[in-house]
Amino acid sequence: MNVNQSAPPGPPYGQPQPVYPGYHQSSYGGQPGSTVPPTPYGASYNGPVPGYQQAPPPGVSRAPPSSGAPPVSTAQAPGGQAAYGQFGQGDVQNGPSSTVQMQRHPGSQPFGSAPLAPVVSQPTVLQSYGPPPTNTQVTAQLAGMQISGAPAPAPPPTGLGYGPPTTLASASGSFPNSGLYGSYPQGHAPPLSLAQGHPGTQPPQHSALPQASSFTPPASGGPRMPSMTGALLPGQGFRGPPVNQPNHVSSPPPQALPLGTQMTGPPGPLPPMHSSQPGYQLQQNGSFGPVRDPQPNYGSPYPGAPTFGSQPGPPQPLPPKRLDPDAIPSPIQVIEDDRNNRGSEPFVTGVRGQVPPLVTTNFLVKDQGNASPRYIRCTSYNIPCTSDMAKQAQVPLAAVIKPLARLPPEEASPYVVDHGESGPLRCNRCKAYMCPFMQFIEGGRRFQCCFCSCINDVPPQYFQHLDHTGKRVDAYDRPELSLGSYEFLATVDYCKNNKFPSPPAFIFMIDVSYNAIRSGLVRLLCEELKSLLDFLPREGGAEESAIRVGFVTYNKVLHFYNVKSSLAQPQMMVVSDVADMFVPLLDGFLVNVNESRTVITSLLDQIPEMFADTRETETVFAPVIQAGMEALKAAECAGKLFLFHTSLPIAEAPGKLKNRDDRKLINTDKEKTLFQPQTGTYQTLAKECVAQGCCVDLFLFPNQYVDVATLSVVPQLTGGSVYKYACFQVENDQERFLSDLCRDVQKVVGFDAVMRVRTSTGIRAVDFFGAFYMSNTTDVELAGLDVDKTVTVEFKHDDRLNEESGALLQCALLYTSCAGQRRLRIHNLALNCCTQLADLYRNCETDTLINYMAKFAYRGVLNSPVKTVRDNLITQCAQILACYRKNCASPSSAGQLILPECMKLLPVYLNCVLKSDVLQPGAEVTTDDRAYVRQLVTSMDVAETNVFFYPRLLPLTKSPIDSTTEPPAVRASEERLSNGDIYLLENGLNLFLWVGASVQQGVVQSLFSVSSFSHITSGLSVLPVLDNPLSKKVRVLIDSLRAQRSRYMKLIVVKQEDKLEMLFKHFLVEDKSLSGGASYVDFLCHMHKEIRQLLS
Repeated sequence: MNVNQSAPPGPPYGQPQPVYPGYHQSSYGGQPGSTVPPTPYGASYNGPVPGYQQAPPPGVSRAPPSSGAPPVSTAQAPGGQAAYGQFGQGDVQNGPSSTVQMQRHPGSQPFGSAPLAPVVSQPTVLQSYGPPPTNTQVTAQLAGMQISGAPAPAPPPTGLGYGPPTTLASASGSFPNSGLYGSYPQGHAPPLSLAQGHPGTQPPQHSALPQASSFTPPASGGPRMPSMTGALLPGQGFRGPPVNQPNHVSSPPPQALPLGTQMTGPPGPLPPMHSSQPGYQLQQNGSFGPVRDPQPNYGSPYPGAPTFGSQPGPPQPLPPKRLDPDAIPSPIQVIEDDRNNRGSEPFVTGVRGQVPPLVTTNFLVKDQGNASPRYIRCTSYNIPCTSDMAKQAQVPLAAVIKPLARLPPEEASPYVVDHGESGPLRCNRCKAYMCPFMQFIEGGRRFQCCFCSCINDVPPQYFQHLDHTGKRVDAYDRPELSLGSYEFLATVDYCKNNKFPSPPAFIFMIDVSYNAIRSGLVRLLCEELKSLLDFLPREGGAEESAIRVGFVTYNKVLHFYNVKSSLAQPQMMVVSDVADMFVPLLDGFLVNVNESRTVITSLLDQIPEMFADTRETETVFAPVIQAGMEALKAAECAGKLFLFHTSLPIAEAPGKLKNRDDRKLINTDKEKTLFQPQTGTYQTLAKECVAQGCCVDLFLFPNQYVDVATLSVVPQLTGGSVYKYACFQVENDQERFLSDLCRDVQKVVGFDAVMRVRTSTGIRAVDFFGAFYMSNTTDVELAGLDVDKTVTVEFKHDDRLNEESGALLQCALLYTSCAGQRRLRIHNLALNCCTQLADLYRNCETDTLINYMAKFAYRGVLNSPVKTVRDNLITQCAQILACYRKNCASPSSAGQLILPECMKLLPVYLNCVLKSDVLQPGAEVTTDDRAYVRQLVTSMDVAETNVFFYPRLLPLTKSPIDSTTEPPAVRASEERLSNGDIYLLENGLNLFLWVGASVQQGVVQSLFSVSSFSHITSGLSVLPVLDNPLSKKVRVLIDSLRAQRSRYMKLIVVKQEDKLEMLFKHFLVEDKSLSGGASYVDFLCHMHKEIRQLLS
């Protein structure tokens, strides 16, 4: 590339660039230049690009200012890194800037095209590049430009933190955001190209070092910034409205302005602000660090071109700095790059320690000896050999296991292996099951266990000869010797009381109190059950389900129904002694649906009529679960209770609750009590349910506080689910409720399950997260386990691991199938082990890491103040990144934020967890909502937590109308919204359709069948079915999004600037939240500060 060529007129949209230690900053909150045309994205550019600079290190000569083209500096720091200046984070030197219009390019560009350079009216000294390190770097250095011959200030003390906040005295009240990050170099292994400021895979380019570029002065006499390959410099930011400083980031960018300088508000028009971000005075509550004094003010001789000098001068306006959002890692780009690079080839599991494609990528799996990532995902696929190394890195070693996960139709379900009466072959010492990693020796007569190294005899009936490589000749004929996942039929030894189980039963338990009848719930439910009972889960090709059903209704008392097939009408039996619950009938309570169909239909017709005139408002709860469990115990089978409940159980009975909702406890040491059950009754009850194999699914329909934290204890400990429909109305919520109910009744469930995770010598499972019960330290007991549930397991070292042999995990799940068959499902996974930290950081998976960290934090709120939990998360993240910076990154300036390539989304995702309703609730979030979300996340898989914490935002009118593929997502930030477009936002639980105020009339007509934007009904939950391409496309897209999620997402139409928009904006997680959560940009700055404090 010609280093003297002038730059083209527009920047590529966020491309990779090598480390560039000094560069332009995008300004933040200044005025736009007069010649700036309107941006295509609807957000105005934040003012001129201030030219910053930085002096060289002591001993490096610096060219004096001149009016010609600047020389190319060749000063190198030790280790080949680019030299960086003596002005550390605290010192700014001056240089004017110009207003340059930035264009967004429609997508990522070819790797070598050059971005536009802002025109600068003074020369700049450029340092040469060092070798590109294997990581993402965000530079916070100031570009080296010395103006006006002013003497340089003395170097700042080492380890200087962020400077005090720069406040801007302006009528509009717009404040600076923190942030001085920018360039992401391409990495070594493999180097990643950064489209939109984020890497995607590139072929390795170890040998070619990036060239240093010099400026060519433009016609006006001022030099241009260098033309270079790579990501936009932050000064080349795309335009977007300013973002307010969040009230818990008390310090802005790593940059202290020299003392004695003044800064006043910039003259001229200020950019428009977000409606959701009015210009409040800066609040600082110190959550992220001590409050600093306000900053002295600066100024500049004419609007739009701030100058900086090392000597104090007269007051001069200066636009505050902001970090360009396009220069920091984007989840959207990382997801897109992974889809492009890894979506086309099948993921073959034959190689140990392979990192799978991201959960957001559609890919096929070929099982060749390790379990599919659909069953197990790990936080790292290369784990440290020693516990000291693991402690140093602070990366949690965990696996998220989904034993019964659904597979796409193209992939085969695990094979079922039947070894007859002898049962599955196991190691005599550690009881691990036969798997592909077992080593056969002595001609096949014995095998060495891969988990504990014990030598075992091979039973005669299992003997087979070995080939010349030492492998059994029948290895590929036996699933347990060639596949990562398979099932064994269990023998009677694996069954309770040494007898094979009966098929499970479902009991429907319906609240018939006043609230349930009045809302229409009971009538709707009874009507639905008539048809739903035909779709109970069944085994393989079975004609009908083996599951039996029973019915109970209740308010203050319980009503059991005899629906025996020989009866003409159902019979009701009432149990009013709720303190001593028993089941009044055995024969006729649990029945086969087809045999008793007419009696069941008659019952479901009668229930709504029977209780139509009820005035009973009080309900019981614990006795209902007790009754269901006793019924299953009497029938000697496992099963599931479906409970439909409406209100706080205040009637006199065991498990009676009181209203203890108290928002005043939020942010106090007693806040944890809101998440704890208010009585121990339910834990005891849950323990009994687990022993019986009685799983509880709870459907709640509250109009006010019902104490979800207490009511969800039994579902949580029995492996069940909780569904919540606040202020249920049939017309608005029936589709969501019925869809959830159908899916819940039909999904495959394993009953009376026990799961154990075995590991090879050196590590062991020490902690478990999920919906289950544990009576000892090793066995995860699940009364029920469905296809959507995960168990997250953390491992710790108990010995040294070996790099050559790696580490092994084996998850064994013993369960009863829907047909009553006892089975063992086995999943095996081999991981690499490393002695170098760089290998650990190169093989991590951020999505799984966030899944673990969220679950760890959500459990932490039960015992610690929420602020402590949040601070611990931030500290752990900072330690992970600081360890990488210290031990794995090339030497570079403290002003650079360096992120490992596969962890560069850790800050943005962690910030989403910190801002979530559980850890930082807004005023509108109820105590029940927080308890509900807390227990929901506990069982989520990696794909669910990924979209839950970072929602998908899809523009609907950008892609061609006839395109059948999903439109490409955009980042979850308000500045990505164009008021001429329509967007779908989904997070796995909610679905919003946001309509911009300037959407074309034809689009409004096609989608809503109304003539204009003002006629659209805000809060609409169903789109009209219209016969036009756009309407069909959007409805198909909504259906496909719903099909991807385990719960039905109710649609809410939100109009721009409508009152519902505040709810919608809550999900734009890159922005500052109303509850005080930091914006992504601010959090990245804060993270950088934390890392620097750890390193110094």
